[in-house]
Amino acid sequence: MTSDESPGAPAARSYEAVLRSIETDLKGGKIKVGDQIPGERALAQIHGISRASVRDAIRILEVMGVVRTAVGSGPASGTVVIANPSAGLGSALRLHMATSLFPVADIVQTRIMMETWAAREAAARSHDAAVIEQVRGLMAAMDNPDLEREAFHVLDAQFHVLLSSLAGNVVITAMMESLRLAIQGYVSDAIDSDAMWQQMVPALRQQHRGIVTAVTGHDGEAAAAALKEHIEWFHAQTLPMP
Repeated sequence: MTSDESPGAPAARSYEAVLRSIETDLKGGKIKVGDQIPGERALAQIHGISRASVRDAIRILEVMGVVRTAVGSGPASGTVVIANPSAGLGSALRLHMATSLFPVADIVQTRIMMETWAAREAAARSHDAAVIEQVRGLMAAMDNPDLEREAFHVLDAQFHVLLSSLAGNVVITAMMESLRLAIQGYVSDAIDSDAMWQQMVPALRQQHRGIVTAVTGHDGEAAAAALKEHIEWFHAQTLPMP
């Protein structure tokens, strides 16, 4: 028994050796985004495990958004290191929300904390004109009276992620993207009729305009307050907080 093992401790899974090795190589700069990692046979020999265990590790890394796999030959084939953190975070959040481990009210509070902080930061910074144009384009698309409810939800989620990205914090952007993937379902489920939606959508459009006006006008406190009111108002209309 090694010094870091204890009686009754679960045995390490074979594929974990591959996960630890990839993490170490990334930290040490031995591999970086865009690089191929060794193939199944090589990794199996390096770690003394089966190719099936290597495949398990690769599948986990792919779900986590750390690698992608592609068939064929050339630099884009095989298993290539990527950086898509929102993929893994979003999948985990959706599953834990489904188990009710993460109550919707807690997700709402998390959104408020992150988005109001991002709004203040965004308002204090110079803005990328192209991103602002994208934000305005999303608002214009959501103003379309013929837009279906589900399409609005998708655009609305993109709007919030893009607006938060103006804060310039890549971790917040990744977390917001993962929340976008997780909350689209509950937002859609929360509105159970077209009549209810038609009553709500004019207010949502007006709130969006107010938020963007405050951010682009460099009024951080107004932007944060408008976002908080917007998120809480929507939740109160659908799943009132206790």
